[in-house]
Amino acid sequence: MGLEFLNDRVKTELSYLAFGGTDWTHPLEHPDGHVYDAVIVGAGQSGLGAAFGLLRERISNILVIDENPEGFEGPWDTYARMITLRTPKHLTSIDLGIPSLTYRSWWEAQAGAQAWEEVDKIPRREWMNYLRWYRRVLGLPVINEVKLNLIEPAGDGLKRLHITGQGAPSDQLLARKVILATGIQGGGEWHVPPFIANKLPKRLYAHTSESIDFTALAGKRIGILGGGASAFDNANHALAEGVSEAHLFVRREKLPSINPIRQMEVSGIIERFHALEDADKYSVISHFFKHNQPPTNDTFARAAAWPGFQLHLGAPWLDVAGAGDQAAVTTPQGVFHFDYLIISTGLLSDPGLRPELSLVEQHIARWSDRYQPPAETANALLDAHPYLSPGFAFISRDEEGRQPLHGLFVFNYSALASCGLSASAISGIKYAIPKLTAAVADQLFMDDRAAILNRFYSYNQAEFTGEWPL
Repeated sequence: MGLEFLNDRVKTELSYLAFGGTDWTHPLEHPDGHVYDAVIVGAGQSGLGAAFGLLRERISNILVIDENPEGFEGPWDTYARMITLRTPKHLTSIDLGIPSLTYRSWWEAQAGAQAWEEVDKIPRREWMNYLRWYRRVLGLPVINEVKLNLIEPAGDGLKRLHITGQGAPSDQLLARKVILATGIQGGGEWHVPPFIANKLPKRLYAHTSESIDFTALAGKRIGILGGGASAFDNANHALAEGVSEAHLFVRREKLPSINPIRQMEVSGIIERFHALEDADKYSVISHFFKHNQPPTNDTFARAAAWPGFQLHLGAPWLDVAGAGDQAAVTTPQGVFHFDYLIISTGLLSDPGLRPELSLVEQHIARWSDRYQPPAETANALLDAHPYLSPGFAFISRDEEGRQPLHGLFVFNYSALASCGLSASAISGIKYAIPKLTAAVADQLFMDDRAAILNRFYSYNQAEFTGEWPL
C-alpha cells in the first residue's frame, strides 16, 4: 500500500469516529500566560498514547514536552540494546482500537502482509520508527528539548512547570493537569549498589541505562552484574561491538525460566488489576518482583554462542576495588579483573527521588502508608511506590497535601504497584490509557462542575421551529 495510502486511511477512520470534535472544556485566563488543560511530560509511547487519548476525549488544549531531541524519546534508540522487543508481535498498544494505527498496519503498508507473517518479534529500532510515524500522522502537539525541573502548585488548581532547554518557549508553563509519562526511570532513579558507586571511579563502570562508548571497549574484558534480560542484551551488544570477553554474574544458582508477564497477558490480570483489593495487588507485584524477567531464548542462545561469553551462576559480587586501570570483583568463585563493569541492577521507585516533585513529595502517599503486608510478601522496594488512584492520580497522605497534589497523574513505571503492569508496558498500555484519560477528563469536568451545569440550566437555544396549526 505504502505509507501515503495508510496515512489517508488513518484520517478516514478517525473521521468516521468524529475525531477532532469541539472541546467541551473552556480555556482559563491567567496574567502569566496560556493555561493548558493538560501538559504531558514525556513523548515516548506512554506520552504519545496519552495525548491521543485526551484528543479522543475532546480535550485538545494540551502540550507534550520531552527533554530529548525529536525522534529519540524513550529507550528504543538510546540505551535499549536488545535486537527485538520481548513483547509478542500480535499485542496491540497505543492504537487505541484504530486498526490503521497498529504497528502491523504500519509494517504491512511498507513491507506487505507476507512480510508480517515472517516477523518473529518486532525489531527494536522499527518500533521507534513506528512511534515517530504515529506522532506525525496524528499531528500530536509535542515540543522537544524541554526539561521539567520543578512542579510548583500555583493556586486555583493550577500547576506552574519550571522548564529549561533549547526547545523551551519560556521558563514556565501553566497547566491544570500534569501527566508524568516519564517511562521506566521516571518514578525514581536507576540503582547502582553503594558498594560499587562508593568504591570505584566512574570511568570504570556504567549502569545499563547510561550511554556507553562500546567502541572504546573493543578488545577489553568486561564484567556485567545481573541476570535479567537487560544484562544479556548488553552482553550481546558489547560482544558484537568488539569486546573480547563479557562475563555475566548472577547471584542465583539457576537462571529464572518463568516470565510472569506472559501469564498476566492472557489471564485478565493486566486489564482488570484495578479491581483487586490492596492485599491482592501487593501480593501480585511482590510475586512479580521475585521472578526477574528472563532473557528470551534467542537472546540467551545468541550470547551463549559468542566465544567470549561467560556465565557465572551462584556468583554475587561480594566486593569491588580499583586495581590500577582495572576493577577487581570478588565473588564466591574467586576474584576477577575487568577493564570495565556494566551494572544491570534495575531501579528504585520513590517520589522522593524525583527533583521535579520536591515541593509536594512529602504529601504523596506511599504503599507503606496504606498497607501493611504479611512477612512472606513484604518488599521494601514495593513499599516506596506511590499509592495511586485507579486513574493514576497521586493521593495525599494528609489533608494539607490534597490541593497541591490535585491534578498530578503518574503514568510511568512507578504506577506498577497501584495500577499494575500497564503504564509503561506495551502489553498493558492499551488498557491503561483509557483509565488515565477518563480520570483526567473527570477531574476537569468536576473542577468546572458549577459553570458547566449553569450553562446547561441556562441553555435556551431553540432547536424545533415548527408551528401548529400550519
